[in-house]
Amino acid sequence: MADPMKIRATLKGDVADVRVLMAHPMETGQRKDNAGKIIPVHFIQEMSVKVNGKTVIEGQISQAISRNPVFSFRVKGAKAGDKVEISWLDNKGDKNLTEAAIA
Repeated sequence: MADPMKIRATLKGDVADVRVLMAHPMETGQRKDNAGKIIPVHFIQEMSVKVNGKTVIEGQISQAISRNPVFSFRVKGAKAGDKVEISWLDNKGDKNLTEAAIA
């Protein structure tokens, strides 16, 4: 199981500002370890964001994204207490899903 994501979701009017930190190594397959061997490629491929069960963002990510990526976005029509669910799938089949309430 992957490390939990850290989500911050704050409300301003009817717009929620959501920021998520995804703990992931995001290896490009171009770095070498101390022994000189190439570290295999390992990166998040897909991510999904749902608010109250409705998908609001689906995206594909590549290995060009830095380690422990941070994403932020805004969701219109949000209310305090709405549930934000963020999930990802990486190229090795590892998955992560985290939920938070909009404050």
